[in-house]
Formats: sequence, C-alpha cells, structure tokens
Amino acid sequence: MAAVDCFAASRPQEGRSTNEDAFLLAPQADPPWVAVCDGAGHAQQAARRVLRLFERFAAEADPQAMAVFPPGARWTRTLDSALLGGTQSTFLAVAVLDGRVVGVCAGDSRAYLWTRDGDLRILTEGASKFRLGSGKAEPFPIHAPLARGDVVLLMTDGAWTPLSLHGLQRLVAGAALGGFADLPNRILEAAGRSGRADDMTVVACRLRG
Repeated sequence: MAAVDCFAASRPQEGRSTNEDAFLLAPQADPPWVAVCDGAGHAQQAARRVLRLFERFAAEADPQAMAVFPPGARWTRTLDSALLGGTQSTFLAVAVLDGRVVGVCAGDSRAYLWTRDGDLRILTEGASKFRLGSGKAEPFPIHAPLARGDVVLLMTDGAWTPLSLHGLQRLVAGAALGGFADLPNRILEAAGRSGRADDMTVVACRLRG
C-alpha cells in the first residue's frame, strides 16, 4: 500500500456561514484515496451525500478494483442518478498508488499533479462540466505516473479560478521544501486575497519518499 501525506482546508463564500463544498480523506485505505465535491444551488447537503455514498462504494470495493479504478465510471453514473431531479454536485476522487495516481472527475473541480522537477499540470483538462444530478455527468478518467515526493491537488472552482498556473506552481514548490501540511491553507489564502466569491476547498496529497 502506498504511504501518503494528505491535508485539506475549506472556507465558505465570504459573508456566508454554510459551505457547499465537502471533502473526504482516506490515507489509511488500501489504496489511499481522497475526494472533493462542490454542491450547487445552496446545496450544502448534496456534496456530503455524494461523499457518503462514495465512501460506502470504496469500502465495499476490492482493492484490486480500486487500484485500476474502473468502478469510478460506474460509480459516477450511479451517483449522477442518485441526485437526479434534486441538487447537483461536482465529483472528483483519486486513489494514490505506488507509481501512479488514478481517479475520476465530473464537473469543474480540478486535479493537478506537481512533480519534483517543478512541473505542474492539470489532470482534468477536458473533463465535462456536467455535474452529478444533471443526468448528463460524464466520468472523466484520471491516469498519471506518480513518483515519490510528487503532489496531487484536488480543488473546487472557488479555489482554482482566482489563481494562475504559475502562481499555484510557486505555492506548491515552496511547500515541498517544508510545511506541506500548511499548503491547502496557503493556497486558500492566495485564492481569497481579493475576497471569497465562492466556497473554496483544497486537498493536497503527497506520495512519501
């Protein structure tokens, strides 16, 4: 089982007490996984409902199935149906393995991969914008090589929209040298510098080594 460090932070939209984002971390699972959701339309319960269902699916899944993550597509369609006719939510989940990261995305939450050579790229480029509950959610597969010390970021649109790729790259590179546990809060501070126009959530996961 891969050994990972996982940390997260979330903040509500400025002037609001409720947060429509939600996240789950399972660093001790086999394989370790993390997930984030962003509910839409005053739907603070939608994101939590999605994550509760996903946690159940993951707990019942065979570790071999999680390692290749084909259930991600099937689960995404099941989750889409579960919310149909009600509130909607994005869905983004990844499993961290020795040598690779695999996952699935529906909606406009983003996954990034930062490698030890300082490169940062978007893993969810091209993902459908349709959320769970729309009846049109298309599971976007995530597959990428992962080396020791590499960092995977999961971010809702409130967190990634205000930041340039270069600015985010600098934040991750600085945290890689020390203070990795503070990285999600540092990103949120930078993203909210001009105010929090939306709920914002960041999950940071690093393969130890």
